Amino acid sequence: MGVINNSLYLSHEIAKKVVKPGDIVIDATVGNGHDTVFLAELVGETGKVYGFDIQKRAIDIASERAERLNLSSRIKFINDGHQNIDAYVKENIKTAMFNLGYLPGGDHSIGTKGETTITAIKKCLDLLVVNGVVIIVVYYGGDSGFDEKNMVLDYITTIDNKKYTVMKTEFVNQINCPPILVCIEKLF
Repeated sequence: MGVINNSLYLSHEIAKKVVKPGDIVIDATVGNGHDTVFLAELVGETGKVYGFDIQKRAIDIASERAERLNLSSRIKFINDGHQNIDAYVKENIKTAMFNLGYLPGGDHSIGTKGETTITAIKKCLDLLVVNGVVIIVVYYGGDSGFDEKNMVLDYITTIDNKKYTVMKTEFVNQINCPPILVCIEKLF
């Protein structure tokens, strides 16, 4: 393996630098629960992860994964769209992670959508503490995600540069639409 790693790996490296034991965080797209349990390990016994997914199957898979790893007490799973984050999360958060697209191994017709994702990002930015980060891995290509990718990438260019630093990292010489990493850090 080279020095330059994929977007998912980089997203985890950034989260490790930001999230500390006791923090409150959001996994906005639970999927199979890999990021959910990763975040639960970072927040420790005194922290909390809110995990959102519109698919009950995803919540069930992730919940079983968390149970096997004895992390369930740190996670509140919510079977609802991430655009409704503010109905469940009342605390300030240190980070929110998004993996856009569809449930790996699931129905490709059910996936994240640009409008609801942008709504969720805005709500996470409102909850974010200073130096907190919203981390988005934009999966697209094949049969889904191009519209969402374009909407999200257009939206992030409008975020106030006096309040937030926004970074977009992408691989430009890889085939098959490699994921794009977006990080948004709150400055004040």
